Amino acid sequence: MSDVRRTDAVLLLVAVVWGSSYLSARTATAALPVLLVLFARYALSALALLGLVAVRRGPRRFSRDELRAGVPLGLTQAAVLVVETYGVAHTSAANAGLIISLTIVLTPLLDRTHGGPPPLFYAAAGVCVLAVGLLVAGHGFHAPRSGDLLMLGAAVVRAGHVALVGRLTVGRAVRPLQLTAVQTLVGTALFLPLVAVHGAPELARAGTATWAQLVYLALFCSVFAFLAQTWAVQRTSASRASLLLGTEPVWAVAAGLALGGEHLTALTALGAAMMVAGTYWGQSVERAHRAAVTAAADTEVHAHERDVRCRTTTPTTV
Repeated sequence: MSDVRRTDAVLLLVAVVWGSSYLSARTATAALPVLLVLFARYALSALALLGLVAVRRGPRRFSRDELRAGVPLGLTQAAVLVVETYGVAHTSAANAGLIISLTIVLTPLLDRTHGGPPPLFYAAAGVCVLAVGLLVAGHGFHAPRSGDLLMLGAAVVRAGHVALVGRLTVGRAVRPLQLTAVQTLVGTALFLPLVAVHGAPELARAGTATWAQLVYLALFCSVFAFLAQTWAVQRTSASRASLLLGTEPVWAVAAGLALGGEHLTALTALGAAMMVAGTYWGQSVERAHRAAVTAAADTEVHAHERDVRCRTTTPTTV
């Protein structure tokens, strides 16, 4: 297998794993309270990441930049998972994976680094909003389910988290493995007091199937997916990576249909198709806009440098 195909396969596997995480979270929360599921997921992830930090070559201590970025990002990431896990516990895995993909079009609206998205981007966002309406309608137009509304909230919070990642890490000496370890430690500490009283007995009584879901969420959906994504993104273009990772909602629907016994009505099928199309459209518009802004900025810098060189090399007359 060539390096390009191997990288594509890894990114596609990450998308499959993330897409299946909604069904796993839904299954786990059917057996255990949401906060206990989150504590177990964080604690198992933290242990695995600390082990990787310990065996990896190079400095093992966390830098000041990693701690300064990791603590607030750990709090926002925990907020995302709280709202998201409560949401998936009260809606279908397919709906959860599709609605959370709104993050792709919400993030540019919150991140104004490149001056805000172009007008065409709002058209793509409008398609996604209409898609959410069809998904929420499900078997007929009715009041939205609490799980769908929570997933909408999770998409907003996750978009804020993604925008914050850029602000806290760009231009700083931050190692991805150490940064993620700090975030998981923050999440573990955050949920520990909430489950310390009754959590241990419930975890001890959890069955093998529930523990399998918890291990899958922690080691595959968190640790493996993050490290594999980092490895693959360094070996391909950003556009190719985002295209493959953007298939996550498709796999969420597939997992819900094939493994979760869910089914799509005509309305939800149309909403699913519109959501995937809208997020891909918005993603491509935002990526092209960002590339154009960057190119314009580079041209302006080069023009300024040429102007400076001309002024310094032009002989002056007395």
